Amino acid sequence: MTEHGSATTPTPPENGSRPSARSAGLLMGRPFGIPVYVTPSWIVIAVIITVLYQPVVDRTLALGGLSYAVAFVFAVLLYASVLVHELAHSVVARMYGLPVRRITLYMLGGVSEIEREAPTARQEFWVAFSGPLLSLVLAGLGYVAYGLVDPFTIVGVLLWQLWVANLLVGLFNLLPGLPLDGGRLVRAAVWQATRRPTAGTVVAAWGGRLLAAVVVSLPFLFAWWQQTTPSVFAVLWGVLLGAFIWMGAGSALRTARLRERIPRLRARLLARRPVAVAADTPLAEARRRMQEADAGAILVVDAAGTPTSIVDEDAAAAVPDTRLPWVPVASVARAITSASVIGADLDGEELLGELRRHPVPDYLLVEEDGSVHGVLRVRDVEAAFRR
Repeated sequence: MTEHGSATTPTPPENGSRPSARSAGLLMGRPFGIPVYVTPSWIVIAVIITVLYQPVVDRTLALGGLSYAVAFVFAVLLYASVLVHELAHSVVARMYGLPVRRITLYMLGGVSEIEREAPTARQEFWVAFSGPLLSLVLAGLGYVAYGLVDPFTIVGVLLWQLWVANLLVGLFNLLPGLPLDGGRLVRAAVWQATRRPTAGTVVAAWGGRLLAAVVVSLPFLFAWWQQTTPSVFAVLWGVLLGAFIWMGAGSALRTARLRERIPRLRARLLARRPVAVAADTPLAEARRRMQEADAGAILVVDAAGTPTSIVDEDAAAAVPDTRLPWVPVASVARAITSASVIGADLDGEELLGELRRHPVPDYLLVEEDGSVHGVLRVRDVEAAFRR
C-alpha cells in the first residue's frame, strides 16, 4: 500500500497515522535529492513475503534451499517498485514547486511526505495519479519482458510476480477513498467541481471509511462464497489494512474540520496584551503588574522601551514560589529575533504559513508603524483550532 501526504503545522497531516522517519528508520539514499528511509517494520513484512512466496518458487523451479533467496529477492524488488511509485509522487510534486520532506518505506508500503498541499485541484490530481500510473506502466513493461523469457527460470518467475504485484499496487491505490491515491483523485474531482477543497476531503474520507469496511469484510465474503472458513492470516491482514484505511480517513476528516476554521484565525484577535517590565524585574513583581493590568503576557524591554524578550510561560511556572521574588524575568525569557516578529494583521493561511516558516513558541505582533500590538502564543493558535 502506498500513499502520499502533506505535512503542515499546526494542522495535522491529512493522511493519518504513519511512521516517522525522524524517530525510526535507516537512511538508504537520496534519489533526486529526496531522503529515503526504511523502517524496521519492513524487515517483518520482507520475512513474511519470503516465507509465503518460497513454496511458489520451489514448486516452479525446484531449487530447494535456494528458493528462499529467490523469494527474498522478490520481496526486495517489490519494495523497489513501491519506492519507484513514491518517487513518482515526489518528483511530480517537486515539479509543481511543492517541497518533499522524505519518503519512508514501512510494513504496509510507502509514504511520500510532501510539506504542503497542492494549491489547485489539477496539481492535486497529477501528484496523486502519478504513482498508480507509473505502477501500471511498470506492470505493462514487466508483462512484456515476461513474454520474452523462459517462464520456468528464476528471471521468469520474478518477472511474473513483479508485473502482477505492480498491477495490484496500481489498481489498489486507485480505489476511491483516502488515504489511498484514488481518494486523492476523488478529492481533486470534488474540489474542481465545488471549488472547495474541504468538500473534496470529506467526500474522499467517507469513501475511505466505506472502503475500510469492505476490506475487513472481504475474507468473510470470499469464505461464504466458497462455503469455507476464512483463514486466520486473511482475517488479520484484512483487519490490518482496514484499520489503516479507517484511521487515515478519520484523520482526513478531522483535518477537514480544522481547515474550515482556518479563515477565522486572526492574529490580532488571538493576541495577548502584554505588560512591559525591565530585565531585572523580579518575577513576582512582574506577575503582580500583569495581574493589575489584566494582561496576558510579560514583555521584557530595555532602557529605551524596546522589546528584547518575552517571558516563557513554562519556564516561569517552573520557578518555585519561594524563589519568585529573587528570580529576574530575564532569566526565564526568550529573546525576540527577526523571525519571532510578525504583523498583527496576519490571518488564515497567511498566518499559519508564517508560523510554519519560523516555528517558535511566542511571537511579537507589531502594527505597520512598528508599534507593539501584543504577544501571540502558538498554544493559543492551537487552542483556537480545537474550539
